[in-house]
Amino acid sequence: MKKYLLLLLTGISFNSAWAQETTADDVIRLAVDNLTGTARFRAMGGAFGAVGGDMSAINVNPAGSIFFNNNFATVTGSLYNAKNKSLYYGTATHETDSTLDLNQIGAVFVFKDTNSKWNKIAFALNYDNVNNLNNATFSAGTNPYNSIGNYFVNIAQGIPTNTLSNYSFYDLNFYEQQAYLGYDTYIFDPAVDTPGNTSYISNIPAGGNYYQENQVLSTGYNGKLSGNFSAAYKDILFLGGNLNFHFVNIEKLFSVYESNENALNPGRSTITEVLFDNRLWTTGSGFSFNLGAIVKPIESLRVGLAYESPTWLRLTDELQQGVGTNRIESNGSNFDSYSYHDPITYLPYTVQTPGKWTGSLAYIYKKRGLISVDVSTKDYSNTRIKPKRDYNDINRFMTNALDNAIEVRVGAEYKIKQISLRAGYRFDESPYKVDQNFGDLTGYSGGIGYTFGENRIDLAYSYDHRKMNQAFLSSGMTDPARISRYNNNITISYSINF
Repeated sequence: MKKYLLLLLTGISFNSAWAQETTADDVIRLAVDNLTGTARFRAMGGAFGAVGGDMSAINVNPAGSIFFNNNFATVTGSLYNAKNKSLYYGTATHETDSTLDLNQIGAVFVFKDTNSKWNKIAFALNYDNVNNLNNATFSAGTNPYNSIGNYFVNIAQGIPTNTLSNYSFYDLNFYEQQAYLGYDTYIFDPAVDTPGNTSYISNIPAGGNYYQENQVLSTGYNGKLSGNFSAAYKDILFLGGNLNFHFVNIEKLFSVYESNENALNPGRSTITEVLFDNRLWTTGSGFSFNLGAIVKPIESLRVGLAYESPTWLRLTDELQQGVGTNRIESNGSNFDSYSYHDPITYLPYTVQTPGKWTGSLAYIYKKRGLISVDVSTKDYSNTRIKPKRDYNDINRFMTNALDNAIEVRVGAEYKIKQISLRAGYRFDESPYKVDQNFGDLTGYSGGIGYTFGENRIDLAYSYDHRKMNQAFLSSGMTDPARISRYNNNITISYSINF
């Protein structure tokens, strides 16, 4: 029956109450930094705030572009592999997703003037896919308490029956649409058979032991194009700035399935299977800026300080939903019902991610090696969605539930003639005060580089791990699966001096 329902609902999909019920996790995933960029950058854990001299380093501290000696260009490709292990009511499952992507391309142009105190300037243009959003999770298990049907029944309470039966789906508000999907597929019935009834009873039998599956598939990107300027004063003070243009294109499929073998409801319909499919497209663009400074008090030491502004994203959501059920009537007849609808485009909204401060320290050893440390702070409680009147609840939740988070990155490099050996470490604190929803991240990386003539090729491997909760639905049945995500990425870059 599940396969039959899937055929009926092919192409149908969901986002839960995006106008009011957008989860903080959806917004936080746009605000959290990820280790992306060139192979050298990734191999050293992204600890480039005081090092510079790498195309992706300007994302940390824009003054870093001044450390290129010549015009320089880099192009990067990555193999992303994400493995998600899920634990739901004692049942363990896993899902793996792999993607090959051209994730970075950029160039810097260097100009020198030995007759001036401002003896060097640089201009750079760089594109980074700052967040690879391709991912797949699958959770399954037997819920001893709550049914998927609670989502529809809870939302329906208080809505008149004639609203659900006499109006076009597209004339209803979001909550009425959710209730309609359940009513149209017999998940619930009116408690009293009158047009003005506002109370409903579930046709999913009580007793628990609901077998449930949740599959979440996402594809897309969060890209950033940066225009950079930097300048050097007497080879001691280095200043820089970026103007950043952001591009977001995400598609998510949420598919929730449930079956039960409980006793039939006496004298009325009994739902034995439910499939709730939802597809969400999110597109938009945004803007941010960076300012940074690096000081070199002695030849072997660099100290950096950088500020990254909030990112202002203007986003639009398009949502398509469908529900399919199997039911047994009181006379023993068996029926399949389904209700699906064309995509609905919602009004644009704005997401403002928090700003970020980064302090950096790098020690350079005789131009043969270096060790670098970056420490960043970002107050996620400042995350906002606008217009505020439509998102008061989630903004209030983020203010109370999110916290200031610390990120630490450590990187090292050592050169042996034409070969460079690299290693990195990264710790990113959870944005939440209580980190069950979205836990701390720990990552390790390593790599090698080879220089030949005016060219260089770099290879990096990076690994990180984070745990998080993932609810099947936004309300009514919020029992979460515990997800452990493991990212294993291989990155290769080709660079040239010109």
